[in-house]
Amino acid sequence: MIYFDSAATTLQKPDAVPAAVAGAISTMTTPGRGDHPAARLAADLMLRCRTEAAELFDVPQPDNVILTTSATHGLNTAIRSLVRPGDTVVISGYEHNAVTRTIFDIGGVSCRIVNGRLFDRAQMAEGFRRAVDGKVKAVICTHTSNVFGYTLPMDDIAGVCRERGVPLIVDASQSAGIHPVTVRTWGAACAAMPGHKGLYGPQGTGLLLCGDGFVPAPLLTGGTGSLSRQQEMPDFLPDRLEAGTQNVHGAAGLLEGLRFVRSTGLEKIRRRESEVICVLADGLKKRGDFRVFDDPQGESSVLSVLPLRMPPETLADRLAEQGVAVRAGLHCAPLAHRTVGTEETGTLRFSASVFNTPEEAEAVLGLLEKM
Repeated sequence: MIYFDSAATTLQKPDAVPAAVAGAISTMTTPGRGDHPAARLAADLMLRCRTEAAELFDVPQPDNVILTTSATHGLNTAIRSLVRPGDTVVISGYEHNAVTRTIFDIGGVSCRIVNGRLFDRAQMAEGFRRAVDGKVKAVICTHTSNVFGYTLPMDDIAGVCRERGVPLIVDASQSAGIHPVTVRTWGAACAAMPGHKGLYGPQGTGLLLCGDGFVPAPLLTGGTGSLSRQQEMPDFLPDRLEAGTQNVHGAAGLLEGLRFVRSTGLEKIRRRESEVICVLADGLKKRGDFRVFDDPQGESSVLSVLPLRMPPETLADRLAEQGVAVRAGLHCAPLAHRTVGTEETGTLRFSASVFNTPEEAEAVLGLLEKM
């Protein structure tokens, strides 16, 4: 199979990832629930995972790295800590449902949407400068669009938030492991990300990275293995946000994914993925029967296209029959499609990982030519 659906989940993992998961299952229990070797091994693993993430993502200290089940889990924790009914927030026009549905569920929130032409970063930055004022309680913004691979000007957006004293929540679901995510430099309150995409970890893992001085309210309450006599949740990280039994086995795989990303290097990963996507984009533009939404800077690992001769879902099914995995539809981000004008049709999305090759892209172009 040629796998071009890594924006949903990376399928090819470094060999160390499944090996670490299997090893943890047979050797580790739960940190903080015993002083025996299996519990101590688990506690050591969790600390190593936090430390690796803190160094990769510029987090003030390892305790500010919270292990979650997904980016959605982390975003819910962060957003519900900062946003209340009646508040005003600012988001981009490229947000995922993990952001928009959470805001909608809180209810009574005034949402300012900053739109802009696709891949026009200067216009997007200016839009945030105009939208963020003294009424705004939080800015919630995707770093990279999961639909179009559009990396927003986060340095500029973060600068506006710092200047005006507005907390920033970053959805780094599509950028983590590909583009630099710098929590401390941005001055972000939080950044959330999954473990199963660009970090090459298992499904059911994620990270919530908390900035200096920000301790979110817990989304879940329960046992933490600490301060067991008191009924209030601990007021310190990470315990405050990690109620219940942790996914130690998933964290073992995530640790190896983080190590793989750091040892390979973001620049090398980004260069390989962009190279593959550029082959696809150039080949599809030459055909004339696709509308191609490609980054002019050629720095994306995601490519959305609109087939002009058949629905995206039909073409995705035909490619699947030929052993090519892609995704078609709205990609859980209808707001992004509304912004670009593809809400009625959705798009066909190719998304690469560091394990894809230009030869695979050429093979897909050959299949499309035969079709």
